[in-house]
Amino acid sequence: MTAFFALDVGSLQLPLTVALAAVAAIGYLVGLRRRYEQSQCEEETAAREELHKATTVAAELESIVESVRNAMAMHHGAVARFKQRMKELGSEDKEVAWQKLSAEAEEMLKPTLQLAGELSQAYESIRQQTNHLATFTDARTDSLTGVGNRRALDEALTSMFAMMHRYEQPFSLLILDIDNFGQFNDEQGRLHGDQTLQGVASLLADAARDTDVVARYGGGEFVVVMPHTDLDGISIFSQRFRERIERELQVTVSGGVAEALDGDTSESIVTRADTALYSAKAAGRNQIYRHDGVDTEPARVAISAAPAMGVKAGAKG
Repeated sequence: MTAFFALDVGSLQLPLTVALAAVAAIGYLVGLRRRYEQSQCEEETAAREELHKATTVAAELESIVESVRNAMAMHHGAVARFKQRMKELGSEDKEVAWQKLSAEAEEMLKPTLQLAGELSQAYESIRQQTNHLATFTDARTDSLTGVGNRRALDEALTSMFAMMHRYEQPFSLLILDIDNFGQFNDEQGRLHGDQTLQGVASLLADAARDTDVVARYGGGEFVVVMPHTDLDGISIFSQRFRERIERELQVTVSGGVAEALDGDTSESIVTRADTALYSAKAAGRNQIYRHDGVDTEPARVAISAAPAMGVKAGAKG
């Protein structure tokens, strides 16, 4: 080993200790890269497993509904036949009629009891599957605000990048932060702070489209992922939403937006949006800034051009 390095060192004219340090650094970086790839693979595997669970639960519920529907159809048929038999027995001898009616009632009772048992079993199955779905949903929902959590956001970004690479579908991201939220909590109280978070989340969920993903990023920060939306579109949506928050909740927010670019990762697009957010904060807060991949600028530059562009801003209504 020493001879090998001595030969290399001679050709590169580097000290042996420097060469060893370089090899160690390269080994560390390779190991780090492998751990990262393994982590990414594990996350994707976990997401696939969760999706499989949800699909299985949905299939189970569909099977239960179909079983109950068939049982109900059989029961309705028995009741209909019983009613028809009662009409027919009206013209027969009373004693014979009652005997026949009793026999008919006994025959009808069998599927009725069977149906009751199947309904009871179906109820228990639905309760169990509902619990499974609740667990599946809770794992991706912020308990305070009811919007998605970091896990939901990570999975949404993974899905968005897959769609972008496969079908060239654009998407953009907004990071929104309540201005001076820590100070607001201290002065107004945590309860009022929680109510404000819930208010912002509710307005975001109302303004976003069904295809958008709204998630709480932590503290007073929220993230909105908007498929089929470019940088201009999300700039317009964000600016309008900032104005709505100030008008309806009497608090201000700052935001940073970015559009997914070729070569982006979940980390890089979030970093660009975060950089734009810091620019908005530095510019005095209560503003939206955007990152075009090179630098940041106020999002209001897109507003004046909106009528000419005809872009879809993403907001409902």
